Amino acid sequence: MSLFLILCLLNMGQLKMDDTAVFIDGGFLSKLSKHFGNGRYLVYDLIEFSRKLSRKQNLNCKKIFYYTAPPFLPSNPSPEETKRKRDYDTFISAMKKYQDFIIREGRCQRLKINNKFEYGQKGVDSLMVMDLMDILIDFPQIKKISLIATDSDFVPVIKKLNERNVSTILHTYYETGRKALFSTSNELIKSVNKYILLNKDDFTSCPLKKNGAKR
Repeated sequence: MSLFLILCLLNMGQLKMDDTAVFIDGGFLSKLSKHFGNGRYLVYDLIEFSRKLSRKQNLNCKKIFYYTAPPFLPSNPSPEETKRKRDYDTFISAMKKYQDFIIREGRCQRLKINNKFEYGQKGVDSLMVMDLMDILIDFPQIKKISLIATDSDFVPVIKKLNERNVSTILHTYYETGRKALFSTSNELIKSVNKYILLNKDDFTSCPLKKNGAKR
């Protein structure tokens, strides 16, 4: 069913939307935004992005859970590192004003491998798993979860939710070929009730308005 038809039926009172909670792996979504922007992060309204993905599945976005980690900041940061942290803090401060937008922060780990620094988020997946299980208690009316991720770490909790009659719709992205930049766990895809590939239009169709939820 097209989004236009869904909106028409809603206006006529002929279609009821079930509630959903959207769980976002911020690191994955940020990387995908940069990919679709050809090396530059797309500017879009993150809250409208989540709501629109939900509406396409005839769902009402009740809560948005966003999982991220602050950028690594060494004891003597460079101007670029300082700016990156300042931009992050501005984003977090702005998003905390939205009551239904919940931010969970892990930490950024820096490792030196072959004389090159590599960065990774730590503790983020664990926070998401905890919140997914808490949905059963905190929001018992929600029977459909929207997950934006790629990681197989979520498979056990998705199966557990399914046993308790909570279905999961996965929004993800992957490529094929030896040089593919994105991959999604086959186990994750098999575990969900439905999966949908994100595309550039999902971002660009949610333009940022003044005081919007930029990302």
